[in-house]
Amino acid sequence: MSKTSFNSINKPFASTLRTRVNDYFKTRKLSNTGNRKLYIKSVILVCTAVGLYIALLSLSIPIWLSCLLCAVLGVAFAAIGFNIMHEGGHQSFSKKAWINNISAYTLNMLGGTIYFWKQKHNISHHTYTNVDGLDHDIDVKFMRMHADQPRQWFHRFQFAYWFVLYGISYIAWVLFQDFEKYFSGKMGRQAERKSMPLREHLIFWGTKVGYAAVYFVIPIVAVGWLPALIGWLIVGVSCGFCLAVVFQLAHVVEATQFPVADGESGKIEQEWMVHQLSTTANFATGSRTVSWLLGGLNFQVEHHLFPRISHVHYPAINKLVKATCKEFGVTYLEHRTMGHAFASHLRHIYRLGRG
Repeated sequence: MSKTSFNSINKPFASTLRTRVNDYFKTRKLSNTGNRKLYIKSVILVCTAVGLYIALLSLSIPIWLSCLLCAVLGVAFAAIGFNIMHEGGHQSFSKKAWINNISAYTLNMLGGTIYFWKQKHNISHHTYTNVDGLDHDIDVKFMRMHADQPRQWFHRFQFAYWFVLYGISYIAWVLFQDFEKYFSGKMGRQAERKSMPLREHLIFWGTKVGYAAVYFVIPIVAVGWLPALIGWLIVGVSCGFCLAVVFQLAHVVEATQFPVADGESGKIEQEWMVHQLSTTANFATGSRTVSWLLGGLNFQVEHHLFPRISHVHYPAINKLVKATCKEFGVTYLEHRTMGHAFASHLRHIYRLGRG
């Protein structure tokens, strides 16, 4: 376990904010998990993905339209990840644990491994957001995400090749990184080695065999190896680009910080909630379309402060967080549009690549 910890003395901001959020749900007699709108959206997303998959394999469709539909299928996969898997993985999709587990395992249906994801995302990323060596999500091969990472000669060109790495991120995740974690037993290069229960070994191999059957064998039999390969690449790049960009816009932009723990004590000066606010930024919270597709991950600040609360409540929680930040003089990071956030990310990686 990491010895890094946060300031636990005198936390008026955190106690005040938690009280206000708890009172919000208590006075309105609301559950902090998902509601009917989330369940309907989930059905729509799953049916869209299944319908596109069947149509691409069974109907005679022009090549240009097939390519377009493959790209849409990749976006649908990403949306399932944002809205269903992510919520289930945080136990916020439903009040029932078994429904959350089913939701979380949609990641395995897309070729990933929820067992690894929970360790890498729920523990490492959410606890130690933007802390080098502990948050493995900012350890991206061939990319320099913050100033404390060593600069290599090729980083000078990362402003030109970033889109390639983001595009292949989902394919690399499913076909390489999961196997890297499986055989090394580590979630990251500096993480401790952990053994897997027998059940997880079986699920891992069942997932990978099932992925190969659904996304390679069946398509090759149905449409031939070349169309199947091209379609798989389009789906994978479309999905990967969506997943990578959403993360970067929330944590790797100009104003977000990358705190360093004290070398002797291992302490990070800020209390945990203030740390989350300094390392996370919202974007396009006024867009219902963005919020619908991203499962509220444009409200990334609220998600990091209250990861067990469903995204359907973030617009209301957002007001409480902003008011409390203003009261205590805590900086709240936000970009008005997705375009502004994206431009900030590109400027950030450009400057890191230059020096």
